[in-house]
Amino acid sequence: QLQLVESGGGLVQPGGSLRLSCAASGFTLDSYYIGWFRQAPEKEREGVSCVTKRGAGLNIADSVKGRFTISRDNAKNTVYLQMNSLKPEDTAIYYCAANLRYCTGDGSQYDHWGQGTQVTVSS
Repeated sequence: QLQLVESGGGLVQPGGSLRLSCAASGFTLDSYYIGWFRQAPEKEREGVSCVTKRGAGLNIADSVKGRFTISRDNAKNTVYLQMNSLKPEDTAIYYCAANLRYCTGDGSQYDHWGQGTQVTVSS
């Protein structure tokens, strides 16, 4: 069974950092493009970052450029999202997703999704 599991979310103060992990089971991630998405209450889902099969990262959301970094460790079958200088507006449920086609912020292109991890930025 193909499964993605996110972890690493939590409560952090503004200006703090978190590292989210997206671990795969039942398949190997190295054949997939991986995206991170987020959805805040009463807002549309937003593409945050994606990473190619070779590990090239792309920040899709302008609001995270310079603060978030996506990376992958194929040996560990895991993709990470390092989030620095967090702001209250980063509060959302963060999801990772996988597709075989390309790196994109279009969620409809992804075939496999995790269950999400909550990130709350608040003092």
